[in-house]
Amino acid sequence: MKFKVKILGMVLAGALCGSVAVAQDNSLGLPATLAWSAYDVGSGGYNQAVAIGNAFKQKYGVNLRILPGKNDVSRTLPLREGKVAFSAHGVGGSYMAQEGTHDFGQRQWGPQPVRSMLLNNSDQALSMVVAGDIGVKTLADLKGKRVAWVIGSPALNESVAANLAFANLTWDDVQKVEFGGFGAAMDGIINNQVDAAFSSSISGKTYAVAKSPRGMTYPEYDPNDKEAWKRMQALAPFFFPVMATDGADLSKDKPIASTAYPYPFLMTYADRKADLVKKVMYAMTDTYDAYKDAAPGNIGWALDRQKLDWAAIPYHEGAVQFFKEKGLWAAEHDANNARLLKRQEVLATAWKDVNSRKHDSDEAFKQDWMKTRADALVAASMDPIVLSW
Repeated sequence: MKFKVKILGMVLAGALCGSVAVAQDNSLGLPATLAWSAYDVGSGGYNQAVAIGNAFKQKYGVNLRILPGKNDVSRTLPLREGKVAFSAHGVGGSYMAQEGTHDFGQRQWGPQPVRSMLLNNSDQALSMVVAGDIGVKTLADLKGKRVAWVIGSPALNESVAANLAFANLTWDDVQKVEFGGFGAAMDGIINNQVDAAFSSSISGKTYAVAKSPRGMTYPEYDPNDKEAWKRMQALAPFFFPVMATDGADLSKDKPIASTAYPYPFLMTYADRKADLVKKVMYAMTDTYDAYKDAAPGNIGWALDRQKLDWAAIPYHEGAVQFFKEKGLWAAEHDANNARLLKRQEVLATAWKDVNSRKHDSDEAFKQDWMKTRADALVAASMDPIVLSW
């Protein structure tokens, strides 16, 4: 009986200590459950979210629910509908959602009021991943090869187009093979259904391709080929050259001249509460040491790796408050953010204009939207992006 009482006392004491610790650690006032969308299970974004979720659980007692999506649309839809508060997105998909182009140019979408929070700028490559048994060394060698097209993922497909443009190629120069999602496309390389796909070097799927019988390779991107970079950035201005050292078949002793953009990219919608946005950003930076080594590429979330003067979409007001409190936000960042907010206003007005008119078909609607969009941006002294397809 005494033994049972002693054990019960120890359990109660532990429970009390635990509750005190949770109350103390949750001084940020985070909700008991957070939810955000990410790419497929096994992707770099998903793996990183799991690691961040574990850190949140340990420090704050907060559960991070991760909703995987196989493409840009399926990651953005639950965000738009309020089923998740945030998304570990790709900058390409977020940028196209803002611009209302590609799959986001359809009647049910249009330009979206997306907002930046934190960018992951790691040492990964975001480039073409190519089967190692077909002799590809440069992007030009992809001519005539089978290349993955992911249905419902304009960011991936436009990224492929931009990569092909680096070598002065287009989708017409390769064999397009359609897949229903990113994971299926990468599995397609292993199964010899396709020869190349666009991916992050830190994705679990990229590691799987590297270990497969076909093996894999990364084409090199000459950082000094200004014309090639000009062609690439005309289609996807968010790309920049990197010396990649993190990911499958890469290391500091085995780097490769490649290309990248911030990925994953934690984003949200303009109507999300600034207080919650700021709290989550504080939570991510406060727990950084707990998750930075828990998944490939997590070091990219560090505050000293943020590129506040580089942004494809504007920062959320809560994010601006966070960076100001950290002493990182400057006048030039305000100017850049104001320019991006103005761009979204121009696009929203143009979308309303197009929707005020009747159209005989979806194709007629699309053509009217793309012309109205481009005319509105030019009239506002803004550069419309060049579309490859």
